[in-house]
Amino acid sequence: MIDKVVGSISEVIKKAGLKDGMTISFHHHLRNGDYLLNMVLDEAAKQGIKDLTLHASSIFECHEPLIEHIKNGVVTQIMCNYMSKTVGSAIASGIMEKPVIFRSHGSRPGDICNGKTHIDIAFIGAPTSDVMGNCTGKRGKTRFGSMGYAMADAEHADTVVVITDNLVEYPMLGASITEDFVDYVVEVESIGDPEGIMSGTTAITRDPVRLRMAQMAVKCIEAAGLLEDGMSFQTGAGGATLAVSVYLKERMLKKGVVGSFIVGGITSYSVDLQQSGCFKALLDVQSFDTGAAADLETNPNHIEVSGRQYASAVGKSSCMTRLDCAMLGATEIDVDFNVNVHTDSTGNIMGGSGGHTDIAEQCRMAVIIAPLFRNRLPIILDHVRVISTQGQYVDVLITEKGVAVNENVVKENRVKDLKAKFIAAGIPVVDIHELKKMAEEICGIPKSAPKGDRVVAEVLGHRGEHVDYIYNVPRS
Repeated sequence: MIDKVVGSISEVIKKAGLKDGMTISFHHHLRNGDYLLNMVLDEAAKQGIKDLTLHASSIFECHEPLIEHIKNGVVTQIMCNYMSKTVGSAIASGIMEKPVIFRSHGSRPGDICNGKTHIDIAFIGAPTSDVMGNCTGKRGKTRFGSMGYAMADAEHADTVVVITDNLVEYPMLGASITEDFVDYVVEVESIGDPEGIMSGTTAITRDPVRLRMAQMAVKCIEAAGLLEDGMSFQTGAGGATLAVSVYLKERMLKKGVVGSFIVGGITSYSVDLQQSGCFKALLDVQSFDTGAAADLETNPNHIEVSGRQYASAVGKSSCMTRLDCAMLGATEIDVDFNVNVHTDSTGNIMGGSGGHTDIAEQCRMAVIIAPLFRNRLPIILDHVRVISTQGQYVDVLITEKGVAVNENVVKENRVKDLKAKFIAAGIPVVDIHELKKMAEEICGIPKSAPKGDRVVAEVLGHRGEHVDYIYNVPRS
C-alpha cells in the first residue's frame, strides 16, 4: 500500500530531493496570512541548500524573511505575479543579482503549461487533505477558498508536496487537486492565518470622492450598453473598484437586469451580487475574503476555476474571452493610457500585474478608476515609470474630474463609439491631456525620481512576452 505521508517539512525536503539550483513553487491563496513559503525556505537554509529559484504566484509582507534568504544565497532568482512593498523595496535597491521575472496571473500558468518555466518541486498549502493528497481550500481551520493558482503547479511540477493542517481519512470528497498529481503529504500545526486573506487592497473605500468615481463607473457601464441581461463583470481588489459592486447592485436591481457571471478574485461583495439575483454564477480563481471562501463550499453557483481557465492564453479559451467589463486600478497612467501597477512614484516595487494585463487585453471594456493625484503627486504622466498594462488595451479612465476615453484601442471585441455614447448619456468626457493639466495646476509638475542603470526586474505580458524593465532605485 502506498504511503504518501511524511513526518515533517525537513524530511520531505530530503525525500523530494531538493538540491542546489532547483526551482520551487508556491501559491498565494492565504495572501498575507501565509506561513508555508517561510517554513520551507527556513528549512532549506538549515540544510545548506543554495541557489534556488522561487516561483511564487505572489509575495506579501509576511514573506519579509525572504530578504535574508536572498542575501545568504538560498534564493537567487524570483518569479512572481505580485510583490508587496517590503520585499519589493529590497529588490529595487539591488540586493539580488538576477532580475525578478514578473508575470501576470494568466501568463504564469500559461508558461508552466507550455514548458517555458519548469518546476522541480511544488509546495502546495491545503487547508484540508487526505493521506493520498486529495486536497481542497474549501474546508478546514485555515480555509481560504479557491486553489486556482496552485493547479498548474500540481499538474506540471516534477514533484508535488501537499502541506496541510487538517489531515483527514481517505477519500476526501470534493478535491480541488487530486491524488494523481501528488507525491507527498505533510501535516503541520498551521499553514497560515486565514484572516490575512483580506489584506491591503481588499477593503472597500470610504472616501466620498472615490465613491463618486465608483458611481460614475456604473453610469459608464450603462452608457456603453453593457448593463443588460447576460452581462459579465470583474472588479479589481482596490477600494474604489470594489465600491463599484455596491452601486452596480443597486442599478441592476432597479432595472431588473440579470448578468451571467462575475469572474476573478471573488469577494463578499461579489457573493452578495450573486445571491441577490444580479448574476447567475461566480467563477472563482481566488477567494479574496473569508466570506467568499465560505460561500464557495456551499453555493453550487460559485465555481472554482484554475488560473489557466481564468486568464491564460495557452488554452483554447478562457473566462476572459467572455468578459464584458472590468474595473481596474493604477498607481500611474500616462497620456497614452499605459498603466503602472508595479512601482510607486519613486520606483520602489510595491505591486504587480496580477490579472490586470490579462483582463485589459481580453475584456470588451477595461476601465481604470483612479484619482487625479495621490499624496500631492499627479498620477497622469507623460510616460509611466514602468508599463504594466499597455495603453492599447485600456478603454476608459475615470477620475473625480471627468472621464477620459482612449480612441486608440486595438481590441477587436471592444465596445465601439464609447466617447459618443458617454457624451449622449451626460457623462463628463475630458481629454486625458486636460486631466493631466488639471492635476498639475493643483500639485505642480512633479520631478521624476532618479532611475538607476541596473535592471532589477522584467515585466512580461499576457502571452509571456516582454513588456518593460524595472530599474534599481539609487540609494543615497
